Amino acid sequence: MNHLDIDTPSFRKMKDEESIVLIDVRSIVEFNSGFLKGAINIDFNNPEFEESIDELDKRVKYLVYCKSGNRSRQAMFLMRDLGFEEVYNLSEGIISWNEFNFPLERS
Repeated sequence: MNHLDIDTPSFRKMKDEESIVLIDVRSIVEFNSGFLKGAINIDFNNPEFEESIDELDKRVKYLVYCKSGNRSRQAMFLMRDLGFEEVYNLSEGIISWNEFNFPLERS
């Protein structure tokens, strides 16, 4: 089982692999201001967050991110505790993504 913080270039490379699920754990307002292509928004601060996460396939590889890496790191550990096999956290969040000038989608 892998549950790791990874740097931004590694996260970007892994994001393009097949069969990964990308989860943005920021609020809907943050998400709508710019998100990674293909990301699913599941707000970490929503009271139903754990229930929503627990419904996902635990055998799939997940990449999680937030603004700075804090909420997504907590989400990664929660997912580990719920039995998810592989979860990777963007350690410095979308702040770092932007510093690298990597692309974002807008809704």
